[in-house]
Amino acid sequence: MSSPPTEAAPAPSASSAHRGVQRVAIAGLGAVGLRIARALDAGLPGCVLAAVSANDRVKAGERLASLTHKVPVVAIEELEALADIVVECAPAALLPAIAEPFLRAGKTVIVLSSGAILTHQRLLDLAREHGGQIVVPTGALIGLDAVTAAAEGDIRSVRMITRKPVKGLVGAPYLVEHAIAIDDITEPLRVFDGTPREAAIGFPANLNVAVALALAGIGPDRTRLEIWADPALTRNTHTIEVDADSASFTMSIANVPTDNPKTGRITALSVISYLRKLNAPLRVGS
Repeated sequence: MSSPPTEAAPAPSASSAHRGVQRVAIAGLGAVGLRIARALDAGLPGCVLAAVSANDRVKAGERLASLTHKVPVVAIEELEALADIVVECAPAALLPAIAEPFLRAGKTVIVLSSGAILTHQRLLDLAREHGGQIVVPTGALIGLDAVTAAAEGDIRSVRMITRKPVKGLVGAPYLVEHAIAIDDITEPLRVFDGTPREAAIGFPANLNVAVALALAGIGPDRTRLEIWADPALTRNTHTIEVDADSASFTMSIANVPTDNPKTGRITALSVISYLRKLNAPLRVGS
C-alpha cells in the first residue's frame, strides 16, 4: 500500500519573515527621546530598546534608571553596531553623524530634525545606494497621509500657517538676524513669510513640521509658509491648506507642548505609533 502523500510545510510569508525583533537606538534623550524610551521599555511588539546616546551620558543614565531593563548609554558612533533602527531626537547639526553609519549599513533612520535633510541631501544618496531608509514621521502635523496621496496626482498649491507662543520662537536665528523683537509683543505678529527651505535655516528648532509637509507634497520651494508669534497662545498651532486635482482640504492642529516649548507631545507619540505598526497585524494609514 502506498503511503498517503505528505503536505509540504508552508513557506514563511514575506510579512512573517519581516517581523523579527527590531533593535531600536535613540540618539538624544530630551523630552521626546525619553518618552520613546519609556514606551519601548514598557513593550512594543517586535521592538526592543537596544541603546541610547546623549550629550550628557551621566545624566542620561540617571534618567534611564527607572526603566525595567538596563540600556547602555554610548557615544553616537557606537549606536549602529547595536541597533537596526535609530530614532534621531538630537540637535539638527548631529543628523549626519547619527544617520550616515545606519544608512551605509542599509538600516533605518527615523528623523525628527527633518529640516536638516534639506541641507544634507547626501543622506538620501546614501540611503538609495545602500538600501537604507529615512523615515520622517508625522510628528506634530496632521494629515500627511492625505498629502502624500494627493501628491500621486497633481497638487496645485500647499500653504501652511503656523502660530506659536512667544517663548517657542524666542532666539530663533531668523529673528536674531533680522532684529525682530517679540518678547514684549501684545498682539499676534507675523515674523516670517516664505518657504520651508528658508524656514529650515532661520528656525531650525521650530519648523521641522513644515519641511515634513513639503517633502510629502510639492517640495520645499513651492510650499508657502507663514509663521506668527502669538502672546495669547499656549499651544503650537498649524493650519494647512491643500489644493489638488484629487481633493481640496484644510487641516488644523493645536499641539500640547512638552517641557520644551518648541516640541509638542504628539511628536514622540507619532514615533511610537510608527514603531508599533512595524509588526502590527492591522495597519491603518499609509
